[in-house]
Amino acid sequence: MRILDKYILKKYLSSFILVLVLLIPIAIAIDVAEKVDKFLRHANLSVGEIIRDYYVNFVVIYGNTFMPLALFIAVIFFTSKLAGNTEIIAIHSAKISFTRFLKPYFIGATIVTVFALTMNHFVVPKSNEIFDKFNLTYIKSKKLNTNFISNINLQLGPNDYIFIKNYTVDRNIGYNFSYEIFEENKLTQKLMADNIRWIEKDSTYTLINYRKRFILKDRDSIVHGNKLDTVFNFEPKDLVNIDYMAKEMNSIELNRYINQSKERGVSNLNSYLVELHKRTSLPISSYILTFLAVSLASRKKRGGMGVNLAIGITLMFVYVFLLKIAEVLGAGADTNSFVVVWLPNIFFGALALYLYLKNAKN
Repeated sequence: MRILDKYILKKYLSSFILVLVLLIPIAIAIDVAEKVDKFLRHANLSVGEIIRDYYVNFVVIYGNTFMPLALFIAVIFFTSKLAGNTEIIAIHSAKISFTRFLKPYFIGATIVTVFALTMNHFVVPKSNEIFDKFNLTYIKSKKLNTNFISNINLQLGPNDYIFIKNYTVDRNIGYNFSYEIFEENKLTQKLMADNIRWIEKDSTYTLINYRKRFILKDRDSIVHGNKLDTVFNFEPKDLVNIDYMAKEMNSIELNRYINQSKERGVSNLNSYLVELHKRTSLPISSYILTFLAVSLASRKKRGGMGVNLAIGITLMFVYVFLLKIAEVLGAGADTNSFVVVWLPNIFFGALALYLYLKNAKN
């Protein structure tokens, strides 16, 4: 690696860390001002618990969120400074092309991307779990009502399905239960019950007021009773499809859950798919935002660094806005979540490519 590459890479990483370190305390200060009264309402809540369970995870979650913003501003800042000091002109005078000039930026973006991918896929989900639990316990005045779920349907295998009209999560009781078995698209068995209860110690289910119907070629056979203990190929956790859970599962668990839910016939998993795709698309944006920032700031402009920062911050707001729009649209049942989540990167990637080609020609 040349001295020039080491010089730019050092500037790249140090500027990025500096901007991130400056942004996080500001976010913490704003959050403390908003939440201090809620912390004080709980006499049993210690400062140590607030720091350990809330603000440590706050830094992990929001630091990860601010990463693209910090990177973009940092690259514009130090590249504008290089251009303002005519260092880039000297680099080009030494017969170093714009493409070759981008090499240390590419190395820096790779370091940031690998770090962000690791954080997004494995570290942040655990922080989300602890952070959300703290929020629900001490901060949010109205807790999410996730105790009652209606109209559950699952495919347990190629030919068997269950339906539950209403389900109570804390008591593990379902009402108006139905279990159907098909052979060659024809219903052969149907088990119905007024309610179904999970017996955790035995890993079994108890059916109350059950009716079991066997559909034969020439007649139907019906068996009924007050109580039936049996087993099924599902657990109560498989009935709960809550969107915020996606943020609390690491990517291996999330991918397994999505595949399992698809096999069981869950209709709309786009909110989970959006979360999974976002964990990759956001870190990859490090490359796009780096090359976009370099292309914007590598030429000396009248007005200096301030103009470049103004343009950069405006573009950053547009990028964040598009990310939020993509999350909302991607969660819709009739959309391709993968395409929608990657649209902001595609749009800004095209802009970065245009500016790169424009600079490479000169």
